[in-house]
Amino acid sequence: MNRVLITGITGLIGRSVAEKLIKYDNFTSLTALVRPGTNLQRFKQFDNKLNIEFIDLGDIVKLKSFLEINDFDIILHIGALRGGRKASRQVYNQVNIQSTEQFIEYALKKKARLIFCSSVGVFGAIPSELPANNECPYKEDNYYHYTKIMCEKVINQAILKGLNAVILRPSITYGLGDSGFPNQLIKLVKFRVFPLSNKNLWLHLCNIDTISEAFVILATSKQHIIGKAYNIADVEPVRQKDLVNFIHRQIYNKNYPGVLKIDNNLLVLGEKISRLVRNELWTSRFELIAHSWFYKVDDAYEQLELPIHYTIPDFRAIIRDRKSQAGQHGNSYN
Repeated sequence: MNRVLITGITGLIGRSVAEKLIKYDNFTSLTALVRPGTNLQRFKQFDNKLNIEFIDLGDIVKLKSFLEINDFDIILHIGALRGGRKASRQVYNQVNIQSTEQFIEYALKKKARLIFCSSVGVFGAIPSELPANNECPYKEDNYYHYTKIMCEKVINQAILKGLNAVILRPSITYGLGDSGFPNQLIKLVKFRVFPLSNKNLWLHLCNIDTISEAFVILATSKQHIIGKAYNIADVEPVRQKDLVNFIHRQIYNKNYPGVLKIDNNLLVLGEKISRLVRNELWTSRFELIAHSWFYKVDDAYEQLELPIHYTIPDFRAIIRDRKSQAGQHGNSYN
């Protein structure tokens, strides 16, 4: 029997994983946890395809009670409170760390598999060495990253006690319906206000199909991989200026104006000011555009046999999607 519990289906990664899982007949049941009060439109597509349970990951008492009276063979824990949210550290602890501890406790007791969605952010927004790999030290540069680090630590401790678990660390992910950094990048380039660095910087994004397929491969494989942690991103990084030029060409049929380049020292200064005033969101934004960040992903592609994706040209799909949405609302995209 393969009874699956999944969290995070209203987010980009969780939704994509759920969409793939419902196409398989390997599973006896598929159950998803959704926060009470969530807009129905965010999970309406799963009507009659998933068993929906309305439980907030931060409601540890209710989560524990739910787990005690249910049986699952596989837990895909993807849901989390992301960085930059206006929430207290207590809430971050409950939603991100304490819920994970409950799933670990359950998986140990029931001999279930746990496939956990962490983040390359455990190495910090900007890793100490490049490409970042599993030997790199954890870097607690913001509280969201701290919670993911703590989750990985408790999972690794439980693996020594017999926990059947795998950790997947996606990089910043792009795909249809995304509202994060990739979407903001397109918007800034469109309005020609993206502060393109004059420095040769590299960034390493993750196609949504790559990370969601990694979850499905692990959930459907008869040969269990145990105790591994994989960094998940496109097969290779891309230069910042190449991606910015690519986006601009898709919209205006020409490269991004060279006069809009900015001295990288000014971007670093913005990062320092944001950190000084303790604004985690803006600190992260400046870090991502003022530094290179990329990861070692060879072992993930070799061992999981992931689909191959390149940021260029794959980024074209979300640019076209934004154009389509603008057209539907009667707006000109250029």
